[in-house]
Amino acid sequence: MGKIIYIIGMGPGDESFLTGQAKTAVESSDVVVGYTVYVDLMKKYYPEKCYMTTGMRKEIERCRLCFELTSTHDRISLICSGDAGVYGMASLMYELLPDDSDIELFVVPGITAANSGAAVLGAPLNHDYCVISLSDLMTPWEYIEKRLIAAYQGDFAIALYNPSSHKRADYLKKACDILMEAGASSERACGYVENIGREGTQATTCTLKELRDRKVNMFTTVFIGNSMTYIKDHHLVTPRGYLDKRGEV
Repeated sequence: MGKIIYIIGMGPGDESFLTGQAKTAVESSDVVVGYTVYVDLMKKYYPEKCYMTTGMRKEIERCRLCFELTSTHDRISLICSGDAGVYGMASLMYELLPDDSDIELFVVPGITAANSGAAVLGAPLNHDYCVISLSDLMTPWEYIEKRLIAAYQGDFAIALYNPSSHKRADYLKKACDILMEAGASSERACGYVENIGREGTQATTCTLKELRDRKVNMFTTVFIGNSMTYIKDHHLVTPRGYLDKRGEV
């Protein structure tokens, strides 16, 4: 085989969430490239590996570094949190790959926050659902608003990524208001999980009107149920339809 770059989803960061395929890819790589925070997590499990890092918002430089490294190395791993194909680096790597390149890209799936967070809360995504990021760094807010409304109109359960930051402290509040203005009940069942798969993991259930005023951060994944979702013993449950359905208040 020729030059290979593995684009690896490492899940929330703990080794227990790394898939066997991800472990094999890292172990076979000459160099591991990633955002500084993710590399620091990986170093705990593979200290003998050679690592190279780039900082926040240096995604393009990170991908180009991987391609440059193939001039001296045969196997490169680019690590991403969660799944590399869900708000990760997989698409950018394919976009930057030259048309005539002999480099092979292999995407290694990981456990994204929607799945790992849902498991902590119970079963909030057990029926049709969508994932929406509230970050407007690369997506205009007007598009995000349209997607929130469309998700409500389709009665999807929703997983919200990037619900807040220092510059976007009120974005979750805005998202909740958009859904309630579109017709969602203020009593709709919701929940959120902080620090998924890491020390200090904490899950909370609440109503949509309560969620509106909760303080969350970038390490939080938010779940908004569909019209059938309900809270049971501090867990969020979206029924598949096997038993009698429960409608929202």
